[in-house]
Amino acid sequence: MKNRLKVLRAERDWTQADLGQRLDVSRQAVNAIETGKHDPSLPLAFRIARIFDMKIEEIFDDGEG
Repeated sequence: MKNRLKVLRAERDWTQADLGQRLDVSRQAVNAIETGKHDPSLPLAFRIARIFDMKIEEIFDDGEG
């Protein structure tokens, strides 16, 4: 699944570790989501959306739109 996580994180000058700490996940988990190797669970996707004050679909693209 494509996502804007890396761009949104960079706009705030956060490292992967910074975002991981805010989400209560590891830096490696953030990296896996950013690179599309792992799709976040729905609860995690909601936490990500809340942190960036955006809708889930504004961050993640499932390619069906």
